[in-house]
Amino acid sequence: MDDYRSHDAVGLAALVRDREVSPEELLEAARTRAGEVNDRLNAIVVDVEPAPAREGPFSGVPFLLKDLGHDLVGYPTSGGSRSLATTPAAQNATVVDRWLDAGLVVFGKTNTPEFGAKGVTEPHLFGPARNPWNTDHTPGGSSGGAAAAVAAGIVPCAAASDGGGSIRIPASACGLFGLKPSRGLVPAGPLLQEGLGGTATHGVVSRSVRDTAAMLDVLVGAAPDGPYLPAVPSTPYADEVGQDPGTLRIGLCTASAINPHPHPEAVAAATGAGKLLESLGHHVEQLDRAPFDDDALARDFLTTWFAYAADSVAQAKAASGSGDSGFEPDTLVMAALGRATKPADLVRAIENRQLHVRRLAEFHASYDLLLTPSTALPPPRVGELDLPPNLQRAQKQLVRARGAGLLRFTPVVDQLITKNLGWVPYTQLANLTGRPAMSVPLHWTAGGLPIGAQLVGRLGAEGQLLRLAGQLEQAQPWFDRVAPL
Repeated sequence: MDDYRSHDAVGLAALVRDREVSPEELLEAARTRAGEVNDRLNAIVVDVEPAPAREGPFSGVPFLLKDLGHDLVGYPTSGGSRSLATTPAAQNATVVDRWLDAGLVVFGKTNTPEFGAKGVTEPHLFGPARNPWNTDHTPGGSSGGAAAAVAAGIVPCAAASDGGGSIRIPASACGLFGLKPSRGLVPAGPLLQEGLGGTATHGVVSRSVRDTAAMLDVLVGAAPDGPYLPAVPSTPYADEVGQDPGTLRIGLCTASAINPHPHPEAVAAATGAGKLLESLGHHVEQLDRAPFDDDALARDFLTTWFAYAADSVAQAKAASGSGDSGFEPDTLVMAALGRATKPADLVRAIENRQLHVRRLAEFHASYDLLLTPSTALPPPRVGELDLPPNLQRAQKQLVRARGAGLLRFTPVVDQLITKNLGWVPYTQLANLTGRPAMSVPLHWTAGGLPIGAQLVGRLGAEGQLLRLAGQLEQAQPWFDRVAPL
């Protein structure tokens, strides 16, 4: 088992190619590790009978899909919701076909919050996923099950997706590397043109930079039913790792209007990364305030998020015939807010994305990258972000009364938003602007919990980010830092 966990996915694939190990042996190792730890983590929530490995760059490597957006024929994609828990997928998602074509051996699906709507993974359907570094704490979300499985050594990397930070938040919480690609680079089909109107995309969480780079090579490129012909670089992303990133100018910002008082450990994660970058020859400049209106950005993000929550609930009801009992109260509140949104307000929130793009472009005219903490707090305890019992009762009464117009003025909504967005205020920027961003695991708290540093680049800067991540990985290695599970 130690030998299995000492290799990343690229390394395991090389062992298979060299016939030093068989796909069957790797699958047995992955399942053995899952049997040792999954009852404490609740990371894998659906077992999959794997198909024979296809020939490809990752042939024979064990892999896990996320139980949200990663449709696999014959298996439900519940999205963490009771309403969809028994509805099998009729076709594979495009990214799932690409992972299978790469030779990955899928043997399970990972835990996610209902419809991916939170930065923690605590669905009522499956129960909470837990962090391998301390099982009292969350692994983040919405790719929390994926991150917990990777950090615990079940698989070297796992499928993930990111609509508001859902790759970078769990990567930060679990001491992993996570890269959200640029808008349009990875296809979303066949059922969707773009996830969340282009704010969401697919990727992985991994223990090594080269795994993420090689996985990006597998995923990128146009699909016949896609809306874009993305500008895929001529050089493979895997070749970027180990290359000199050059001397970069980086703006460091820990300020946030959403959370004016980030935790000292979050500040330490960003400032520590800044010092490491300076020691590597980069120019890092402290910024007194965010180079964009993050309060306005949060309002625009939530306006569209609630509208999509309303659509997700409506679509799930139509597919399953489920009533309100098939959904969590928080989801029903978000859906009610979405239904109460005026069409003009929704259109304005969507159009405002260009204002945020312009602000960030103005920043990137002077700086190569924006450096922030990945999260404003260390990983919260499981259940810490739940509404107090009195507000949970009020929430249920409001939902039953269909009081969507009143919801905007209740403590229920204030706490729902403040708690869930307050610990992750930095990640939505890259989603709304479509820019690439990564969380790099360089800091652990005094209590032994990871917290990442986020770097946001220009559109199409994946190669630059991977070169820099490789440099950071070499300067301050994290691969052999193992969670004490």
